[in-house]
Amino acid sequence: MEFIKSVLKNKKLIFQLGKNDFRNRFASTSLGAIWGYIQPFIFMFTYVIVFQYILKTGKTGDVPYLVWFLPGMSMWMCINDSIISASSSIRNYSYLVKKVVFPVDIIPVISIVATTFISMFLFAIAIIVCMIFKYIPNFLMIIYIIFCAYAFIISITRFTSALSTLVPDFSQLLNVIMQLCFWFTPIVWNLSMLEGHQTLLKIFKCMPFTYLVTGFRDAFIGGNILTEQNGMFTIIFWVITIFMFIWGNYIFKKNKKDFADVL
Repeated sequence: MEFIKSVLKNKKLIFQLGKNDFRNRFASTSLGAIWGYIQPFIFMFTYVIVFQYILKTGKTGDVPYLVWFLPGMSMWMCINDSIISASSSIRNYSYLVKKVVFPVDIIPVISIVATTFISMFLFAIAIIVCMIFKYIPNFLMIIYIIFCAYAFIISITRFTSALSTLVPDFSQLLNVIMQLCFWFTPIVWNLSMLEGHQTLLKIFKCMPFTYLVTGFRDAFIGGNILTEQNGMFTIIFWVITIFMFIWGNYIFKKNKKDFADVL
C-alpha cells in the first residue's frame, strides 16, 4: 500500500523530524524537553492522590491501586496525546505541505513519533512502579498491546488528520470527544462496576480504547485480553482497526490534493 511504502521509505526522515518536533515544543523554556516528562508524570500521580486518597473510589480487589492505575493511565495518555497531536499535524506542518516533493502522508506519523518519547517514559514508570510492588509484567503482552495501540492510532489519525485539515473546527470537537472517551474508558473506574448491566458491559468491552487500556493493565496483573471470551474482543478490535485504516486511508488520499489550498 502507498502509505506503508512511504513510511518505510522515509523512516529516517520521520524519526529525525519527530525528534526535532519533540525538542521544539519546549525550545523556549529553560528546562527544555524535561518539561515534556515532568508534566505527564505529575498529572498521573495527581490522579492517584485524588482517586485513591481523597475520593477513595479506587476498588481494585487485591491489586494495589498504583499497580492497577498506572499502566492504564500511561496507555491512555499515549493514545490521547498521539491522536490529538497527529490530527492537527498537517496544519502545524503547513510549510511542508506546500512543498510539492514532500510526502504529505508521513506528516501525522511524525507527530506520533514525537509523542512516543513521552509515552515510552510513562510506560517505563509504570513498569518500574509495578516491579517495586513485586508485580512482574508480561513483556510479550506489553509489546503486543503497544503494537495494537500504534496500529489503532495510525488508523484513526488517517481520518482525523485529513478532516482537521479541511474543517478546522473538527480539532476542537475531537478534544471534546477524547475527553468523553477518557471517562467512558475504565481508566479511573473498574469494569466490575458494570457487572449488573451485562449489555452495557459488553458494549464497553468492545470499545478499542477499553481493549488497549485493559490489555496493557492485564499484562501487569496476570490477565490475558487475547483469550478473553475465546478472543472475541481481540477480533472485534482488529476488525475496527482495519476498517478505520481502510476508510481513513481512502479519505486521506481523496482529499490530500486539497490540503495546500485550504492552508
